[in-house]
Amino acid sequence: MSPTGRRRIDLGAIGLALVLGLGSALAGGPQPAQAARAYEFDLYRPGDFVSQTNLVQCVGASMQMMINLVSARDDRSAATQRRLWQLARELGPPRPPDRPPRRGASAYGWAAGLNQLDQGPYAIVGYPSLADALYAAARAMRRTGRPVGLLVWGGRHAWVMSGFQATADPAATDDFRVTHAIVLDPLYPLHSTTWGRSPAPGSSLTPARLGDYFVPRRGSWTGVLSGTWVIVQPFDLQPRPGML
Repeated sequence: MSPTGRRRIDLGAIGLALVLGLGSALAGGPQPAQAARAYEFDLYRPGDFVSQTNLVQCVGASMQMMINLVSARDDRSAATQRRLWQLARELGPPRPPDRPPRRGASAYGWAAGLNQLDQGPYAIVGYPSLADALYAAARAMRRTGRPVGLLVWGGRHAWVMSGFQATADPAATDDFRVTHAIVLDPLYPLHSTTWGRSPAPGSSLTPARLGDYFVPRRGSWTGVLSGTWVIVQPFDLQPRPGML
């Protein structure tokens, strides 16, 4: 089943610190799913999607969509997208002097920007497999009612995961498997000559299909998340009634 309306979660005053770590311990790892009734969770509604206004503002557009997904009213303006992109750039770590300037915004700035805007807490987490990342994303979305960011193309592009389909409700059991991820690619309707055509907003992708885009992060100057499937994950330290 799908939510009948948007969920606005009061996260309280639990701080804006950006948490970093390998997430297999947090997720507990994907569990083998037995016979279970299919479950769907999706925050996406028509009007939430925005395309990036240029080739470098994918993080700003993704932040804009993530806020739209949990807000009563959508803001699709180019001015807001640029403001969010600039905020993420300001809050991201500085580049080493021997590396070229960053044209876009970092995933760290993405999470920190959402936190500063009271949309969090969000953290950058790297998982050892695609299955682990999807399992953790589904649990986090069910727990918080908030979307997840995906670092696709080996860390070069930003997507939003607005929902999922699973073999069971993550709020009711740990024994589930994610069968589809519902995604928003801000590059749409354009496409990459390297990575292929962008899925339409609200597309439901199997893990195998998602794996054509969502691959381990390639080497970065920090080195911490290299080789992991990286997500911008929401956390709620005090689950609300009806959440996991």
